[in-house]
Amino acid sequence: MAEGIFRKIVEREGESEGFTIDSAGLIGYHQGELPDSRMRFHAGKRGYTLSHRSRPFSRADFDRFDMIIGMDEQNIDGLRDKAHTLEETRKVFRMVDFSCDFQATHIPDPYYGGDQGFEQVIDLLEDACEKLYAEIREEKLTFSS
Repeated sequence: MAEGIFRKIVEREGESEGFTIDSAGLIGYHQGELPDSRMRFHAGKRGYTLSHRSRPFSRADFDRFDMIIGMDEQNIDGLRDKAHTLEETRKVFRMVDFSCDFQATHIPDPYYGGDQGFEQVIDLLEDACEKLYAEIREEKLTFSS
């Protein structure tokens, strides 16, 4: 969901060419599958299209991306375990660290919850992705000045 939200933000801002956005999981249970149909349904109600296929996180992702963002502490710990250098470790961020309007310790997995759980995850991610974009944009302006 975070990939879909962030992708829509950069498209809205006309900056799609300046970003490489992808999502991956630490566990390959659903490799090659679309996101959960319930998440796609709730995302669609808000104008998001989730068409990416699940893939496992790769060590090569540390070279491909400037930021690697985890949704909960288990993700963060798993990502840091895969990092071999301090530089790679510094690329790992918590999504909730970018939240403005919500106080959350993690982005919950809505898989076992009802409709409200999916809506809550989208609310949390919309908030965090907007701030993440603003911080990246601010950093780019600082570097280009």
